[in-house]
Amino acid sequence: MTTSTSEIITKICQLSPFVADVVAQDETALVVDAETHKIQLLSPHHYLPQLQSALAQVSEEKAAQQVLRRYRKQWFAALAAADLTGQLSLSVMLEHLSAAADAFIIAARDWLYPRFTARYGTPRDSDGNAQPLWVLGMGKLGGRELNFSSDIDLIFCYPERGETDHQRKPIETDVFFTKLVQGMMSLLDALTVEGRVFRVDLRLRPFGQSGPVVTSLAALEYYYQEQGRDWERYAMVKARLIGAEPASEQAFKDLLRPFVYRRYIDFSAIDALRKMKALISQETKRQGVQNNIKLGPGGIREVEFIAQTFQLIRGGQQRQLQTQSLYQAYQVIAEQELLPQQTVQELLESYELLRRVEHVLQEYNDEQTQTLPVDEERQQAMAAAFGHDWESLVAKIHQAMAIVHEHFQNVIGDNDSDDEDAGPLQLLWQDMVEDSTALDVLHEYGLDKQRAQLIWQQVNELRMDVRKRGSGPRGRKAMAKLVPVLLQRCIQLADAEVVLERVFTLLRRIMSRTAYVELLVENVGAREQLVKLCRASSWIAQHLANFPILLDELIDPQHLYQLPPLEDYRAIVDEYLLRIPEQEDDLEAQMNALRQARQSCQLKIAAADISGALPLMKVSDHLSYLAEAIIAAVVHLAWHQLSARHGTPPGRSQEDMGFAVIAYGKLGGLELSYSSDLDLVFVTDSDYQGETDGAKPLEVQQFYLRLAQRVLHLFTTRTVIGTLYEVDMRLRPSGKSGLLVTRLSTYASYLQEDAWTWELQALVRARPVFGDQRLCEAFTTLRREQLQQRRAGESLAQQVVEMREKMRSHKELRREQHSFDLKQGVGGITDIEFLVQYLVLRYSCDYPALTDFTDNVRILEQAGQLQVMSTEQAQQLTEVYIREREWLHQLALDDRDSLTHQAFTDERTVVEKAWQQWFADVLKSADTDSDRSH
Repeated sequence: MTTSTSEIITKICQLSPFVADVVAQDETALVVDAETHKIQLLSPHHYLPQLQSALAQVSEEKAAQQVLRRYRKQWFAALAAADLTGQLSLSVMLEHLSAAADAFIIAARDWLYPRFTARYGTPRDSDGNAQPLWVLGMGKLGGRELNFSSDIDLIFCYPERGETDHQRKPIETDVFFTKLVQGMMSLLDALTVEGRVFRVDLRLRPFGQSGPVVTSLAALEYYYQEQGRDWERYAMVKARLIGAEPASEQAFKDLLRPFVYRRYIDFSAIDALRKMKALISQETKRQGVQNNIKLGPGGIREVEFIAQTFQLIRGGQQRQLQTQSLYQAYQVIAEQELLPQQTVQELLESYELLRRVEHVLQEYNDEQTQTLPVDEERQQAMAAAFGHDWESLVAKIHQAMAIVHEHFQNVIGDNDSDDEDAGPLQLLWQDMVEDSTALDVLHEYGLDKQRAQLIWQQVNELRMDVRKRGSGPRGRKAMAKLVPVLLQRCIQLADAEVVLERVFTLLRRIMSRTAYVELLVENVGAREQLVKLCRASSWIAQHLANFPILLDELIDPQHLYQLPPLEDYRAIVDEYLLRIPEQEDDLEAQMNALRQARQSCQLKIAAADISGALPLMKVSDHLSYLAEAIIAAVVHLAWHQLSARHGTPPGRSQEDMGFAVIAYGKLGGLELSYSSDLDLVFVTDSDYQGETDGAKPLEVQQFYLRLAQRVLHLFTTRTVIGTLYEVDMRLRPSGKSGLLVTRLSTYASYLQEDAWTWELQALVRARPVFGDQRLCEAFTTLRREQLQQRRAGESLAQQVVEMREKMRSHKELRREQHSFDLKQGVGGITDIEFLVQYLVLRYSCDYPALTDFTDNVRILEQAGQLQVMSTEQAQQLTEVYIREREWLHQLALDDRDSLTHQAFTDERTVVEKAWQQWFADVLKSADTDSDRSH
């Protein structure tokens, strides 16, 4: 080695510890031409044959790993030396690095392939031809612009599915190629004592890290057609098939073109690209990124991004832009005058400087970094490579980045206004948009063809409805803002079609009421709650659509999900009545205030319910206490209206009405649901002698009948906000033919002498929900006395079973095979309720505590504690009852009936065994009669 050559190598080693390490291990790694003093390099097209020749000499994987790593060090040390001495232009350096990377990939694949075919057979296509493994280079490798210490982004695929031709144990092609890819990863990416060749990143493949490492061409095409996402479209601009036949390369371009490049001039892409700009801005805020020549403002990423913008917007119509090369893209941009020639020149000059800086940074220690150094030693080495002092070099870098960032801002534009940006989805609300364009946009968001068509149909129909029934320019403008951002929010959901259908139903109700539309445009929180609630429950969605006034409740999520204590519902309902302006304090205003109170409180209960903050039993408690509060308000209103006109019965007042409301059914059992009717009975203990004391007196009995009618009117009249509750009075004495109000003494006689067994069963769940304490206690005593009477066990069992079967035959849903009616099916909720009622009627004579409660859960608990039934059976029945009610509750939230395809086999078995135990004689007799009839 001559002195001059030695000096050159020493200088290079001072600039790069990486090169110094390689030279220390192998003095022949760097060869300097004695005459030109240049580093001797292979030509780019010689990398592959030299590597293949070296690999041909080895047969073991470990030896192959050593060969690849040795050449990686030698070649890249030589390239670093040539670059650091200014021997190579940037374009030539990029050509060498990319060609070397291609050579490593192809050589590794081709060395492994015959070894795997010898072991597993050759994968064949349908024509019997051997199938190759195709390697798609992405990013800078795809654009032949690889940086010095870059990792390589790859996607692997093969022509078609099939199997190998192994005579004894053929395997599927996907298994074969998966093994081959794993072998390549071992050769290239496995970290050995000699390092690695490249870090290989496979995350750009379909489905990312959760997807298979290799896929068939058909599967690849299907993925990008049906599920390809925006960022994958951008990534595919750089995609290049490595080491394949020209025909295969063309086939790949044809396959990817429709996904990457739109047929129309795609100005909508600018909106999505702005979002990527926002992501870049976020990256620049990370620690240390202020000195990052790639991610910082005006960095390499922005130069690439400007070119990509024009490629995506115009590449569909201007085929010359369909290139992986940044240089070629900018050449076309200049030729087509998409940017001024001066701008393109400034961008490329800045790019070349920044890429050279990037290489020098990485050549120092062969590490992937784009951050300017802070330690003085590295700063001096880097400045020496450029022949500048450090301050001058940094100033030059900053100047270049400032130029790039200015052009970047001009091309991409700012999106810093307060208006939210729904990107390409805004196209879907344009009147002249083509179906194909709309479907392309939806496809970009990862929707398959069927889902895209369905959502486009939903949007289009809503757009047509708005055109027909909108509320003028202001309303149309608000809808034009609202629908795209709602789409943006919903389209990412797995059940987007269902959610949008529910949300659009509400929009149809409010689109002519601009204030509500603008509320959703301006309030992100309200919009988020709307989507959340509509997604969780069809019932809530319909509730909001029916009563848009409730949208005000969505503004404050914290308030929405915060439920009051149960005892506060009366005060809350009264507050709604107190809000009525004095000049509007009429009957209709009062009825609407009550309806709004119920709907608002129910919405909050439902919101807490779907958030998981409220178990089912607590949901029913809240709904039941709310109903009781409204009943109290309604009775007080009715009394006030009636007494104002007719006066009050003798000795009675607003505080002592002598009137009580008895709840049966779900309200009586504290098991109310969102859409439950109220089963009510009205009772009085007033003496019917005499008249009221008003200007228009009524007989006392007539007064109480009018009071009941007024209460029902307030409940059931439909106003603009709907009805308050549906009320069922059929459980009163003598049912539909009976009087609306019954004296307590008359009621006692009826229950004692005339009541059917099913009416006594209903009494199990009866409890007073309004009335003065004395009257309520009198009814409770009456209930206990009636339930605690001794009854003939066999006769009672017979009647209960017969009534149950009669009810089942009339009400059980049997629309579909393999379905189960949670309410009326065998082993369902009603079977448990009938069993509980039987236990109370049969055993409370000996165990009076069975009449303490009206809800099934606590009655079962009492039955277990009293050993009427075993504690274990009581616990099992309770668990089944709650589980079936919870499932029924979810169906109700989804606006569905009681039919489910869940088998509930174990639960039904528990109930059926209990029925077999408690009704054994009756069921046995029924089976015998059935056998006789056959």
